[in-house]
Amino acid sequence: MAVSNSTHLEQGLKMEATATATERETTTARGSSISSSSKGGFAATDNSTSTSTSTLPKAPAAAALPQVPQPSTSPDDPLNWSWAKKHAVLLALIPGCMLSDWTLTWGTTVFQLQAPEWSMTIEAVSQSVSPGIFMQGPGGLLSVPLCQRYGRLPVLFWSQLLSLAFTIGATFAPGYASFTAMRTLQGFCGAAPQVMGMSMIHDMFFFDERARKVNIWAASFLLGPYLGPFISSLLLQRIGWRADFAVLAGFYGVSVAMVVVLGDETLFEREGMGQVDGAGRRKPSVLRHVRLLLGIEGWRKTRNSRNRPTMWTTFKQQLTLLSLPHLLLPTALFVMPITMWTIGLVSTISQFVLPPPEAGGFGFSLVGLAMLYFAPMLGTLLAEAWGHWFNDLLARRHMARYGLECRLTACYPAVLLGAVGLVVIGQTIEKQLSWVGLAFGWAMVCFMTLASMTAISAYLLDCLPEQAALTGAWLNSWRVVGGFSVVYFQMQWVGRSGPAVSFGCQAVVVVGAAAAVAATQLLEHQSATEWSQGIQFLTAVGQTCTDVRREFILLSDVLGLSLLVDPIDHPKPAASAEGTVLGPFHCPGHGIRDISG
Repeated sequence: MAVSNSTHLEQGLKMEATATATERETTTARGSSISSSSKGGFAATDNSTSTSTSTLPKAPAAAALPQVPQPSTSPDDPLNWSWAKKHAVLLALIPGCMLSDWTLTWGTTVFQLQAPEWSMTIEAVSQSVSPGIFMQGPGGLLSVPLCQRYGRLPVLFWSQLLSLAFTIGATFAPGYASFTAMRTLQGFCGAAPQVMGMSMIHDMFFFDERARKVNIWAASFLLGPYLGPFISSLLLQRIGWRADFAVLAGFYGVSVAMVVVLGDETLFEREGMGQVDGAGRRKPSVLRHVRLLLGIEGWRKTRNSRNRPTMWTTFKQQLTLLSLPHLLLPTALFVMPITMWTIGLVSTISQFVLPPPEAGGFGFSLVGLAMLYFAPMLGTLLAEAWGHWFNDLLARRHMARYGLECRLTACYPAVLLGAVGLVVIGQTIEKQLSWVGLAFGWAMVCFMTLASMTAISAYLLDCLPEQAALTGAWLNSWRVVGGFSVVYFQMQWVGRSGPAVSFGCQAVVVVGAAAAVAATQLLEHQSATEWSQGIQFLTAVGQTCTDVRREFILLSDVLGLSLLVDPIDHPKPAASAEGTVLGPFHCPGHGIRDISG
């Protein structure tokens, strides 16, 4: 019997919130009415998260809540891994996430040293970072079909190994053109860990654990842009910029080593796993681990499994997913503006603080610039602590009543704090106040970025759990679009209008972008039923056309016509708990089905 994720979630929340049997009966009745509606991110059952109840592993006696999703009985299922095993695999992912932006911002501190060597202006040399930021978008989109087809581990391994090679190439680049080319390839290959994080978290952790793990994952790639320049600025006091990049190559070497030692494949096909016996987990094998790293094992499985989508199918799913308003609104209209100003600050902060006071700067040394990076790191760490507490609080108190969109409420206090921080930065630079104002404002902006990204990521992961990699790719792409574009107009805008006006306008944009979050909550609450009905209508039309074509082919066979091709015997699609045929691309939260016909 298939078990609905939505039902498990609501029952678990109610069991935790009620203390008496009478209250349990009351809330269970209310939960039944909620789960029967079209609301909720887990209204439909997916064959990768449901198993036969007769073969489910028994929960420990101390466990009071059902596990969501239900794991299979296979010990190779990542959901059945031990706590240490899960966090070791997550730890192998973290360095790659940190180095994705760490690598690009590492080079923002060497512009003053590169300009005289290449006989260029500092502003011209600073453009070398833009192509790398831009290529993170295509790199992330390409990594999704690869990790869905061949597995997470080989994509993670090759992305780190290639990034190491291109970092070495940038270290020995003879001129600006070759250096920029290496930096561009760094951005293209290094974006995969940021995209795969949501998928790996979905593969290994249960529903109630995901928000905290998403918070850790988001903190890692949002902390990287500040930790990289901090270390680079300190190193430049003793060594040149080429040796500085050699140290960066060493960090990538550590990342590759951690993937090799701690990494494991989390992509697991649960279809039919309900009948697998609970024998011991497959014994570790060095040869098999090497095959997993190189992608040979994943390539073999694609030949023997029909459940893994082709790269073209995944690409079409990516485009289809972007048409969902509850994905497009919070990513394109909210994530892009808030990350735009964050990346703009970290890319141009040296041009604000290094010039002398007579030129409108603060006269910082490279050591002072390095110490200033403590401010955004502190803001990010505070947002990490805040996210652990506040996201769990929202889920416990409001998830059963308001549904998944209650997670988006965490964006509002963060946006308010970030808008104030942008105004403080603008006024501090305009009036040349104490650098303390700049540090406090920067910390508030970074707090806003992580707190908002965690809320959006957790919401999308709950709504679209089976499309975690695809949603992560779009989330990263919109973040990259904002970061790529801001580098080209940030300093010109400040020079033309002044810091107070430009940063004040940025604060207005951030507050206005919060309207996209409110619109998402309203659409989620009011229009989910209409959206699902529209898709079901298109599905019915496509199914009718398919039935007509099948009957026509059968009739042609009876009449002996040779002009028509023979029908292909496709495998029968799986059926949901409600008996509705599910296509290969199914969105649990909104009834999205395959309408390709």
